[in-house]
Amino acid sequence: MTQTTSGPTGPATALDLELLVSATSTPTIRYVSPDGAVHAITGRVGDSVMETAVRNGVPGIVAECGGACACATCHVYVDAGSCDRAGACEDLEDDMLDGTASERLPSSRLSCQVRIRADFDGFTVRIAPEQV
Repeated sequence: MTQTTSGPTGPATALDLELLVSATSTPTIRYVSPDGAVHAITGRVGDSVMETAVRNGVPGIVAECGGACACATCHVYVDAGSCDRAGACEDLEDDMLDGTASERLPSSRLSCQVRIRADFDGFTVRIAPEQV
């Protein structure tokens, strides 16, 4: 038996409920600078980890291309406890990661390609020491 909630246009679907949760969630993303400083920033679901960093002045995320996956200057290392939430790396991102200024590690991602979800509270990335 599936329980539904009634919305303004009829019964709410699972997607409606997911969007409602996403719209009311404000997960905190943790950015760890190469010097160890931690910047805990409240993100918006749907924005990228890079957009959130740039909008809030987190140092070390250069983002030369503005999030077009064309420069690899938003390179981060996703902490082990957050990797499962980051999603899979697409082919273009995988290719771009081969040209990063800092060493590519198994946890390397371009932060412009990681979209914040409702379950990202506590999501942690370490900013690569060199971006250009």
